[in-house]
Amino acid sequence: MPIRPYYAMATALLLGATVQPALARPASGDHAVAAQPLQVELAPDPGNPANPKMGDQMLYRTTIRNAGTHPIRGGVAWLGLVQVDPGQEQPVDLEDWSAHKAVTIPVLAPDQAVATEWPMRLIAAGHYRVVVSAAAGDGALSPSPFVNLSVMEKPVVESGRVLPVALGMPALLLGGLLLRRHGWRNAA
Repeated sequence: MPIRPYYAMATALLLGATVQPALARPASGDHAVAAQPLQVELAPDPGNPANPKMGDQMLYRTTIRNAGTHPIRGGVAWLGLVQVDPGQEQPVDLEDWSAHKAVTIPVLAPDQAVATEWPMRLIAAGHYRVVVSAAAGDGALSPSPFVNLSVMEKPVVESGRVLPVALGMPALLLGGLLLRRHGWRNAA
């Protein structure tokens, strides 16, 4: 089965849509749903910035476990990011955000786990949801729980750098002009 339907389903999940019960992952308090053989855990790295801003580097860690009783073959996992700012709800093209496109899992034995890391450079300010989805070779899709991400704008102009230049340049120009005029008068 091509990856494209998984991408559309993961995007819908990130935007808060409901999905078919066979593909849904139960949240606490929700009704029970058939357990998926692939379980995906997603967590931000403890070393990530507390208040991330544009340009910062983030790292997310996942553990993908086969909770089933049979080996899973032909698995693939990928990182998804959706902007959730009102009026700008859209999937984000990760070309500039992350170098990792997907991780393949050729075979995952029962109770075996694979750990992955997803580095991400924050490109644009806004509110996002991060998810890692894993698909087994038979087509079963298992998304991780969402991780919310708020990226603050990075100040383009920092007042601590601008003020010395704004005050210093005119003073230097004026001083140079006075020395030049004063120097010419003494020479004549």
